[in-house]
Amino acid sequence: MQYMENHFDLRVDPTKLVPGARSVITLLLNYYPSQLMDPSQPKIAKYAYGKDYHKVIREKLNTFLYRIRETIGEVQGRGFVDSAPVLERSWAQLAGLGWVGKNGNLIHKNAGSFFFIATIITDLSLDYDDPFAKDFCGTCTRCVEACPTDAILPDKVIDASKCISYYTIELKSHLSPELKKGQLDGWLFGCDTCQDVCPWNRFSKSHSTAAFEIAPSILTMKAQEWEEMTEESFKKVFANSPLQRTKFSGIQRNLKLLRDTQDAVIASSTTQ
Repeated sequence: MQYMENHFDLRVDPTKLVPGARSVITLLLNYYPSQLMDPSQPKIAKYAYGKDYHKVIREKLNTFLYRIRETIGEVQGRGFVDSAPVLERSWAQLAGLGWVGKNGNLIHKNAGSFFFIATIITDLSLDYDDPFAKDFCGTCTRCVEACPTDAILPDKVIDASKCISYYTIELKSHLSPELKKGQLDGWLFGCDTCQDVCPWNRFSKSHSTAAFEIAPSILTMKAQEWEEMTEESFKKVFANSPLQRTKFSGIQRNLKLLRDTQDAVIASSTTQ
């Protein structure tokens, strides 16, 4: 993705984002749900079950910065959550919170990988944590083998041109024929396959953030209800939801691809 290559100097030098910066504080917020959607229905990545995490976390970061200033005094700092060119996983690893797995996700030894990463860059001098030096993925390749489109490459590189999350969320044009052959594996928005199979996620526990709870109407939504949804009802049901990122037109496009793929599978099975 081209935008990931932009502003590389800002990614590696926090002082360009916060003049006088001395420290990077990394925070993790669990989003693992207490209830999972029916896997036989169009699937949504777990991080998108509830309200838009950007708004939820931004409010928490502002509160955190306010408390720091209330306790210490005037402090320069900014909070970031997918809102600026910040190498959040690298900073998290340097802060001792985990290692970057083969699937490109930060993995915490006691909590898995179902969490958001937020960053505060500040001019405070702090007592720093030791970097997380060891990679506990070892020889495990479950995420690599489970990826429906073979998007996970060696050396923790993810091929965005194959990644289901990229196709169903970021890509604004028509999906390529290659992905149809590669299977969406039922994913309508995003993809959790590489996380679902990760052994470290056996330690995942349900979050306690009310804003991330999935609405009962979405939890039980059937394929036909998705198909019959209008743009007006989409905006109402998914107000303040991450699904707004791909818009109603993107959801309709993804539904069509899921339907076409399913029809192809059915056709294949009936001719044998």
